[in-house]
Amino acid sequence: MSFPSDSELEALATTLGQRLLAARDSLVTAESCTGGWIAKCVTDVAGSSAWFDCGMAAYSYEAKQALLGVRPQTLETFGAVSRETVVEMVSGALTNSGATLAVAVTGIAGPGGGSEDKPVGTVWIGWKRRGGYARAEVFRFDGNREAVRRQTVAAAFKGLEVL
Repeated sequence: MSFPSDSELEALATTLGQRLLAARDSLVTAESCTGGWIAKCVTDVAGSSAWFDCGMAAYSYEAKQALLGVRPQTLETFGAVSRETVVEMVSGALTNSGATLAVAVTGIAGPGGGSEDKPVGTVWIGWKRRGGYARAEVFRFDGNREAVRRQTVAAAFKGLEVL
């Protein structure tokens, strides 16, 4: 099973930081299935305080609502692992921070919790620039819990490259 190593994640975070610093942008993260791993990788980079605003690990429905403004109707209708939820997460992260860019992730890392419609490895990632429109993409990652989470972190960083 192949998934991004610590050094690969560090390189992605470092490159992102250099780009954000040069553009005078800052980042906020809203994380569910990664539990703050994106923010951890970002803050592993020395000097990240110049371009990282904050991170929110919102695992429960209640936390998604309180910290990110996800509407109860969205969670009831579409579930936590959905385009609709990740769009509200990424938008709420920007609303509740001073950042100019946001990334949000929600998914099923496993080993349990999957269904026929949303199997283990299903992850929605959303990206948004302040004042812009949210972009969301669904991924189907293979592997165990750690592999799914590592691939999610890497995909979140790569998606920020095009904002």
